[in-house]
Amino acid sequence: MSSFEELLQQFESRFSRRHFPKEPATLYDPAAYILGIGGKRIRPVLCLMGNELFDTIRPDAYEVATAIELFHNFTLVHDDIMDKAPLRRGKATVHAKYGESSALLAGDVMLAMAYEYINKIDVTYLRKMATLFGKTVMEVSEGQQLDMDFEQRTDVTLEEYIHMITLKTSVLLAASLQMGSILGGASGGNGDLIYQFGKNLGIAFQIQDDYLDAFGDPAKFGKQVGGDIIANKKTFLLLHTLQSASPAHKAELEHLMTENPEDKVERVLAIMRHSRVDEWAKDLKDQYLEKAIAALEEVAVLDARKAPLRKLATFLVQRDY
Repeated sequence: MSSFEELLQQFESRFSRRHFPKEPATLYDPAAYILGIGGKRIRPVLCLMGNELFDTIRPDAYEVATAIELFHNFTLVHDDIMDKAPLRRGKATVHAKYGESSALLAGDVMLAMAYEYINKIDVTYLRKMATLFGKTVMEVSEGQQLDMDFEQRTDVTLEEYIHMITLKTSVLLAASLQMGSILGGASGGNGDLIYQFGKNLGIAFQIQDDYLDAFGDPAKFGKQVGGDIIANKKTFLLLHTLQSASPAHKAELEHLMTENPEDKVERVLAIMRHSRVDEWAKDLKDQYLEKAIAALEEVAVLDARKAPLRKLATFLVQRDY
């Protein structure tokens, strides 16, 4: 079985080329820019791993993996516009470098190109693959809309937030694995289990992402630390702080969210630490990791085939970037 690192290298060797025409450069250069600044490529490699979990990797898996990575970057470009984020992977975001209008159109052509790659696969798998991919595109969009809706609400529950990040983040990881498993010839039951593995891993992954946004090292994280706090995002951390903070700290937190003083991030982080929310987040992350591993263990393949996915899951929820 191949390791994540081996499959990443194989994917990068195929992906690291220009996917768009040269003209008009004002449209296609911004799209090429975000692909050129790298990324962890987790989702496309999960597709390859989902295939190899059941059988030798098919050439079609690389087409689907490319579609997944193009779609993922489409979401990042649009998310950054909505979040007014200045940095992505330590570099200027597409809208910061090229302007919002060009960034929106660059995202659009990435989504269109993603469907072009899906359409390249063997017709035997095309209908099932296109259906799952289209469903995932809609769910991710729903999750992003809920994320924005939550910024205007003060009554978001933890359950609502988990539903939102399941749509916004988890379903793409889950679908990446399941699309690979389809190409590997997995049964329906095994495909459902690998989807559950990916979904719970995605929730744990997002908890870690929220944690790093607040408590991470900006030099490693590659994004503006405290960006979620500045934007009043209803993250796991903020929701639990509002539930567990003392009355005085809760009142201060609500004031900070309304007034947005210059030292907002530092003061919110101090309240979170006082409420031990950083420790709570680590425990919650581990709970979802355990659910993910439990689903993986039920997949009816040789145990040795599961080892790379176990290793990757542990890494994703313990990473510091």
